[in-house]
Amino acid sequence: MKKYSLAVLALMLFVTFSNSYAQKRKKKSDKPEIIKDSLVLISTEFGDIKLKLYKETPIHRSNFLKLVNQGTIDSTLFHRVIQNFMIQGGDPASKKAAANAMLGDGELGYTLPAEFNPTLYHKKGVLAAARQGDDVNPKKSSSACQFYIVQGKTFSDNDLNMMEQRINGQYKQSCFSKIIARPENASLMNRFMANQQAKNQDSLKVLSGLVDKLIEAEPGTTFFKYSENARKDYATVGGTPHLDGNYTVFGEVVSGLEVVDKIAAVQKGQADRPLMDVRMRVKLVLE
Repeated sequence: MKKYSLAVLALMLFVTFSNSYAQKRKKKSDKPEIIKDSLVLISTEFGDIKLKLYKETPIHRSNFLKLVNQGTIDSTLFHRVIQNFMIQGGDPASKKAAANAMLGDGELGYTLPAEFNPTLYHKKGVLAAARQGDDVNPKKSSSACQFYIVQGKTFSDNDLNMMEQRINGQYKQSCFSKIIARPENASLMNRFMANQQAKNQDSLKVLSGLVDKLIEAEPGTTFFKYSENARKDYATVGGTPHLDGNYTVFGEVVSGLEVVDKIAAVQKGQADRPLMDVRMRVKLVLE
């Protein structure tokens, strides 16, 4: 009887171990196989676009590989194309969309935190995440599935200088609003309001100088500046520099830039949707 009990116990342990091992293997196989040298191939009727994903943006990289592995973005459309700007796709609602359907609102029920990196910028051919606007998305979180590939155009140093001034102006305005609203700055706020009502430009200029010093002293204050590499790329290969620091760049085209140009040039209708569907087939490749 004791031997039988031990035999049954051994059998039960073996079955439990086998089931546990099988479940672990199943869970492991359900996860996307993120391989160090994996690339993503997007095939269209205009040709193939091969992408590499940046290690510097691991959240976006892992998510995109998961989507490719699961077939989530396979058979979606490039539903929004603007020549000299970008081509956008990945909307799951575009897989079976009617010819006149408005696209661009399809999502997966979650977003990704922004992964801004000053070494990654919007030169021609980069892969970046689409997102909702700042008014409803102040943290600039990325769409889980919609992406765009930059075509862009070239820019001069003077163009980039003006963009820096505009970006830093918006940043300073945002900082100003936060600082001036603090209780300890109530008197400064009152002086601003009084001089604005009186249209006293000289006094406002002096007060603005005081606030500028407060902004510069604010912990974490960082003003935007294009790097030398970015300026060189924007002047030669081109891109969309005004998007830097606002949308997460997480990969780039390693072959097939001419295909991006062809797709960007197609005829389009309402909401920049191509008149003829530009469908993509997406898969992982190894090199």
